[in-house]
Amino acid sequence: ITQGVENKNNFSGLSGLGEINEFYLLFPFWDTVLHTLNGFLAAAIGFSLVDLLNRSERTVFNLSPVFTAIVAFCFSMTIGVVWEFFEFGMDQFLGYDMQKDTVLSAITSVMLNPDGRNIPVTIDQIREVMINGQPLGVGGYLDIGLIDTMEDLFVNFIGAAVFSVIGFFYVRSRGKGVAGRFIPRRKRAERDFLKIAREQSLEESENKEKIQSQKRE
Repeated sequence: ITQGVENKNNFSGLSGLGEINEFYLLFPFWDTVLHTLNGFLAAAIGFSLVDLLNRSERTVFNLSPVFTAIVAFCFSMTIGVVWEFFEFGMDQFLGYDMQKDTVLSAITSVMLNPDGRNIPVTIDQIREVMINGQPLGVGGYLDIGLIDTMEDLFVNFIGAAVFSVIGFFYVRSRGKGVAGRFIPRRKRAERDFLKIAREQSLEESENKEKIQSQKRE
């Protein structure tokens, strides 16, 4: 599971680079790639949590491959929605623009109906918009974040669905085959280098204390 958490932290770092270093403007596909990876990695974390519970001897928890994949998918989509809430909050309360705008040439709304009825009216071929007598100069109507949010959730859906399918075959084949390479797993004792380093440091400290106590005697 540690591997999955590290990958999730990497996503947050890449998202921060997109805002701070303006990668969202330099690379138009940056946002799409990140949210696709987010869907994939979040599903990996959700799947690995369920898989660990399935394998644990301390808990009575056993899900079929289908339900395990569904849980991973739902976990990933929940993370994606919460992230969009975060972006919305940053835009509304701190004046950011994390939910990127989209230039449209047509809009449809019931608020444009002159009779006030619930019948949508479309305005197309929009080439310029005036605000307080000043043109925006963007070449169309400026959508404030809605399309960006829906695109983010859609690519998150794709990433989550892809990993959930991989996870399904992983559980069904009991960890064999290509699918096993994509599943985060608990680190083996001989591979947990941080734990090894802590144990070595503790052992060195104990040895120093023993040497000092022997010198005092």
